[in-house]
Amino acid sequence: MRYPVDIYLEGSDQHRGWFQSSLLTSVAVNGFAPYKTVLTHGFTLDEQGRKMSKSLGNIIEPATIIEGGKNQKADPPYGADVLRLWASSVDYSSDVLIGTTILKQLADVYRKIRNTARFLLGNLHDFDPTHHAIAYDQLPDLDRYMLHRMTEVFADVTDAFDTYQFFRFFQTVQNFCVVDLSNFYLDTAKDRLYISAADSARRRSCQTVLAVALENLARSIAPVLPHLAEDIWQYLPYPTPCRSVFESGWVKLEAQWQQPHLAQTWERLREIRQEVNRVLEQARAEKAIGSSLEAKVRLYVADPQLQALLHQLNPTSSLSGNHVDELRYLFLTSQVEVLDSPTGIESKYSTQTEAIAIAVVDAEGEKCDRCWNYSVQVGESSLHPLLCERCVPALAGEF
Repeated sequence: MRYPVDIYLEGSDQHRGWFQSSLLTSVAVNGFAPYKTVLTHGFTLDEQGRKMSKSLGNIIEPATIIEGGKNQKADPPYGADVLRLWASSVDYSSDVLIGTTILKQLADVYRKIRNTARFLLGNLHDFDPTHHAIAYDQLPDLDRYMLHRMTEVFADVTDAFDTYQFFRFFQTVQNFCVVDLSNFYLDTAKDRLYISAADSARRRSCQTVLAVALENLARSIAPVLPHLAEDIWQYLPYPTPCRSVFESGWVKLEAQWQQPHLAQTWERLREIRQEVNRVLEQARAEKAIGSSLEAKVRLYVADPQLQALLHQLNPTSSLSGNHVDELRYLFLTSQVEVLDSPTGIESKYSTQTEAIAIAVVDAEGEKCDRCWNYSVQVGESSLHPLLCERCVPALAGEF
């Protein structure tokens, strides 16, 4: 006796054909359906929504997408992963479109995921989780927030696969790589990764998060981007018990990483960061500053609790605190001044509402030759007169 398969994938034209005839026959003969789940998909059309045909000359062969056409400039080889990524990006419940422009867009998304993985790999070159990982209870709040964010992201990815909503996988992974990692966490992490001493807790805690992100990114994309996932796994710079990403199982997350209260706080801080970035971009566009490190941000918020938090994240000494959960690193500026009143915050580059006021002015002090931050303490070290108060101890392995 044949038992039903888990799932059949068929075109929507089979609703009144194969699906019905096989269903009626199996129920009549065996007493049960021949399949547990039926997933139907629409037809593939060209970019103008036309049916593909030889007469129109709009047929796109999968082999041409993967290997390229006779004219490699017009039809470049995208590889199997990009074709699979396209299949995951569309809403297959209706007819789907494919064409040159769409494939180029998907190739760009693929490169963003790949470049994110390359950055993670490049900054783990001297990291071994067995020896260098920082315990969860010793991680800064920013790093614990990112671990929480990963529990949200990969839970969404898992649910997307479980419910066959592959376009949700596509959107979630893309947003994770571009928004959560590249535009936020990795942007703020560069100071730690590049400036701090190689074995400092400040740097190792960041690498701890990067390793978790990289391994789970590889696992989560493996069903759709198997070649990229395996490439990532083979280039992990530390030993793993699994030779292949396909032996490592699904994403691995810990329950203690779920910290919704911490996430709520950092989501508000990310919103403030977006507002600060708008003012910084205005100053940059008018060439008042070249980079955000040339700026000092003056900040006021009306919410008393949020204002207290901002004061807490803005220590008076650059060598106090944990050197991670600070506004200057969140905003990528040399200095931040948290004000108790919006009075006097006006600047050529500013924004102000009832809830928040932001102004950008020139940073104080001189530029450090090593980290490019501005500081009034540059030149105080006789041994390193061109360096700031952070870089001097960093060279000694203390920061």
